Amino acid sequence: VQLQASGGGLVQAGDSLRLSCAFSGRTYSNYAMGWFRQAPGKEREFVAAISQRSGATDYADSVKGRFAIFRDNIKNTAYLQMNDLKPEDTAVYYCAADPSYYNVKRAKTVGSWGQGTQVTVSS
Repeated sequence: VQLQASGGGLVQAGDSLRLSCAFSGRTYSNYAMGWFRQAPGKEREFVAAISQRSGATDYADSVKGRFAIFRDNIKNTAYLQMNDLKPEDTAVYYCAADPSYYNVKRAKTVGSWGQGTQVTVSS
């Protein structure tokens, strides 16, 4: 599995960004997708996940109501729509893929990682 994340950038508090994660190498619809983030000096933390056919989603409490994860099973791409961004959202964001929806929500059990994309939110 290869994952290519993109869409990060420098924004102001209250702005929106959409991250994309392009998937290749396997059958995309067989994989649950997730997003994690890691701020300097902190552990990588779960942000959001979506099941193989978009029937289930899950979010960290810190982003509920502001972020939305969705996927396009034709374009083999997962997205993270981030609204009302806050300075504490500043981090490197990583996309993740795993055949198990349970595993894709846990950093220690994720099967495949993409490279990170930096999101910086200024106050």
